[in-house]
Amino acid sequence: MHSIKEQIISGKMLPGDKLPSSREYAQELGLNFNTIARVYKELEMENIVFTKRGLGTFITESKDKIEDIRLEIADELIENFIIGMQKIGFNKKDMVSLIENSKIIEGNE
Repeated sequence: MHSIKEQIISGKMLPGDKLPSSREYAQELGLNFNTIARVYKELEMENIVFTKRGLGTFITESKDKIEDIRLEIADELIENFIIGMQKIGFNKKDMVSLIENSKIIEGNE
């Protein structure tokens, strides 16, 4: 699920794009068909994808839903970062300073 969400918010999968069939995707990833079928069902329950009977499964066209996914993943990344940094002794001020001085961020401006 996470991989599909990342592909949607990164633009590798676009709104309205058709997903591979569960069988095709399972084979491509080397996973069990039932695993992919469950992933598609969960994504559909979250309104991230929708199924057109006989045509396949498609990515939502809702820009609001895609933005929600983007913010959800950002929250997870921030939480993991903060927890990890706290475990190694950094406080909020230290973290902010490291982010502000990061060469990674400077290279993307």
